[in-house]
Amino acid sequence: MSSQVRLRLLPSARCFFDEPIQVKVAGLRSRQVVTMRARLTDEKGVVFSSSATYRADGSGEIDLKRDPSLSGSYVGVEPMGLLWSMRADTLHRKFQKTNALNPHVVKFSVHEGEGSMLAEAANERLLIGDGVSLLPIKEGNIQGVLFTPPGEGPFPAVLDLSSFPSEKRASLLANKGFVVLAVAVMTDKPDNVKEMHLDHFKEAVDFLQQHPKVGSKGVGVISRSKAADIALSLAAYVPGVEATVWINGCSANTAIPLYYRKRQILTPLPLDLSKMIPAESGAFIIKDSFQNPLAEENKGSLIPIEQAKGRFLFVASEDDLNFDTKAYMEEMVERLKRHGKDNFESVCYPRAGHLLEPPYVPYCPSSVHGFAQQPVLWGGEPSSHAAAEVHLWKKIQEFFRTHLSCDATQVS
Repeated sequence: MSSQVRLRLLPSARCFFDEPIQVKVAGLRSRQVVTMRARLTDEKGVVFSSSATYRADGSGEIDLKRDPSLSGSYVGVEPMGLLWSMRADTLHRKFQKTNALNPHVVKFSVHEGEGSMLAEAANERLLIGDGVSLLPIKEGNIQGVLFTPPGEGPFPAVLDLSSFPSEKRASLLANKGFVVLAVAVMTDKPDNVKEMHLDHFKEAVDFLQQHPKVGSKGVGVISRSKAADIALSLAAYVPGVEATVWINGCSANTAIPLYYRKRQILTPLPLDLSKMIPAESGAFIIKDSFQNPLAEENKGSLIPIEQAKGRFLFVASEDDLNFDTKAYMEEMVERLKRHGKDNFESVCYPRAGHLLEPPYVPYCPSSVHGFAQQPVLWGGEPSSHAAAEVHLWKKIQEFFRTHLSCDATQVS
């Protein structure tokens, strides 16, 4: 390594998972061309990496906030490009970070062309902040993890529904001042699940409302994919759900019949895996495998969101290859308007794919689908998808702060 070349991560080499950092290099020769690299290993031992070519300025400095990548994993000025453009060293792998307690470490380095390393620095990206408590919950039918911010509160409450177990989004929201209960909709292989019970998720809503640190009038729910139709059902049938974030889901109850108070309330929208389309990479496009929820024979699966009392934030990626998300969102917006409702806002991301996550996660083009048990394409153009994640993350927080106010005098 060159003793005079310095790689700095600003404002600090330690930051939250959802925070940007500024990557700067100094001590290079004037106009020197170098390769910048980033590398991490996820919880499953999968290595993710990216690289980009940069040219130093006349003073021998590079600033990723200012300077364009000339070639590599991305091109142009992309301050966080080395993070979101990281790809797995194995096909069809998604970055796995389910445990909030362990930070993940990204190693940045500068190389002479493709050769020797000139400098390196490690970026420790934290999911959970000082004073945020994490408590596994097993109570009645609730199985999840509760994240509580430091202090007495009162805090707004959010139920984070993920299709499969994950603590990432919930822990990051707790850092922002929300009491968050992370609950997975699927705790078993989908083939083993013959029915779902909304009552189990109502227990989670009730648990949050009764928590001593919670001060919001009702509870927020955030969800994506299969979990998003459970979130809509909670909003439609369960009192106390004040604000629902629906990300790239369906307007109908998908795949598994839904019960509430010992009776079936929604039939499943059928999934026909024979309609999956194979792609060159060995993955499939599953989008056309779901039947039309508006067809007469599927009307029993349509979630009656028009009876919801709370507010909705609908989020659709136009290049979602899992669901026809934009069409589902437009149908729901139209239906609410038809019922004289204005309790919603919607946002569309033209070149984003299905897997919208908190920002700065390695973009995932394909991975094994939880229901199909085959690798599928998720859609999205990496740079646009990454920009959508940054925009959406701020929007989610604003939406919950607006509609889950802890001030009793404020009308939400």
